[in-house]
Amino acid sequence: MSSPYLPRSADAVLAEMVRQHPAILVVGPRATGKTTTTGRLAATPVRLGNQREAAALRSDPEAVLRGRPEPILIDEWQLVPEVLAVIKERVDLDNTPGQFLVTGSVRGDLDLPTWPGTGRLVRLAMYGLTERELAGRTDSPTWISNVINRDPTAVTSNLDLRSYVDLALRSGFPEPALRLNESSRQRWLTSYVDQIITRDAAELSSGRDPARLRRYLEAVALNSAGIVNDSTLYESARIDKVTARAYDALLQGLLIIEKIPAWTSNRLKRLVLAPKRYIVDAGLFTGILGLTVNDVLSDADLLGRVLDTFVLSQIRADCALLPLPPRIHHLRTEQGRHEIDILIEVGAGKLIAIEVKATTSPTLHDARHLQWIVDELGESVIASVLFHTGSHTAHLSPRIAAVPISALWA
Repeated sequence: MSSPYLPRSADAVLAEMVRQHPAILVVGPRATGKTTTTGRLAATPVRLGNQREAAALRSDPEAVLRGRPEPILIDEWQLVPEVLAVIKERVDLDNTPGQFLVTGSVRGDLDLPTWPGTGRLVRLAMYGLTERELAGRTDSPTWISNVINRDPTAVTSNLDLRSYVDLALRSGFPEPALRLNESSRQRWLTSYVDQIITRDAAELSSGRDPARLRRYLEAVALNSAGIVNDSTLYESARIDKVTARAYDALLQGLLIIEKIPAWTSNRLKRLVLAPKRYIVDAGLFTGILGLTVNDVLSDADLLGRVLDTFVLSQIRADCALLPLPPRIHHLRTEQGRHEIDILIEVGAGKLIAIEVKATTSPTLHDARHLQWIVDELGESVIASVLFHTGSHTAHLSPRIAAVPISALWA
């Protein structure tokens, strides 16, 4: 018996898109629930992970799709990329809404102007389950929406540091998050990484050495949520610079790591331009590095990286669903004198500055970087928030709020 469907924050957004657009592309990491969510809206599912369906479609895409009830779901388009030419032709001839739903687990050539979906497929990013979804609160406004509308809510929390680390390592992938106990979850996450390293990487770029690719992914995970020199990563993985660049692009293409760009402005001087790398789901710390909750709690550096990665995963997923998705950045000055973990640009030069701290009693000293950016940029910063692992919301200064991490789903 299949498990009941857990409502996703993307449900209402996706349904509205189907009513408005002829073709929608839902892109996100493998096993984040794209097929299940889009399948609820599809009249005809075509799952290309099934070899028979893939072979039939590859032989004559136009004939296979002709006359099918719409919307037609093309699941994992990258396995038969020829199908995009048919979608392009159909949409060019007839822009009636609700013809195609397309899913994919690779970034691939999506950003190239010559990609056949450009101008025809409207894109929606979908990530793993957020704590808000797991709590059944998809009908309430998101934290990011409340902050943009200048209506944040003070919250209290009964979670402690161990609870937050446990939530982070549990992962947002639906299978381990909803069905599995701790030991089974650890096996699933390890298997997930194994498949990414071996099968999925080979589909996107053949000839890669799985052992060396794994070492590079381990180096990235150890530095998740941090700014690190490329040389540090490739020396740690024992590979050369050219190979490291290829592996970095491959893992980004597989949507397993993400680079958060540095924020720049002529209003601030001596800003570091290097991006921050993140693994997309904090549960992958287990799958990649074999970490347990006790391992994380025993290492302050890892603890900070896990919490920062976890917080960003919640914010990233909610931002992706807004009509004008905010741009997510980080900020750091030279020599690390000032640093903002997450800086969200919400349009018209308005910013939300976020710091993440593993403390139950945050002080103004913990928020000194937030105070700096507020002083430097004034009213451009519409909110400055220090997320912490304590129980209460507090104002550290007139413009800086210390908020439990659980406010992201409260």
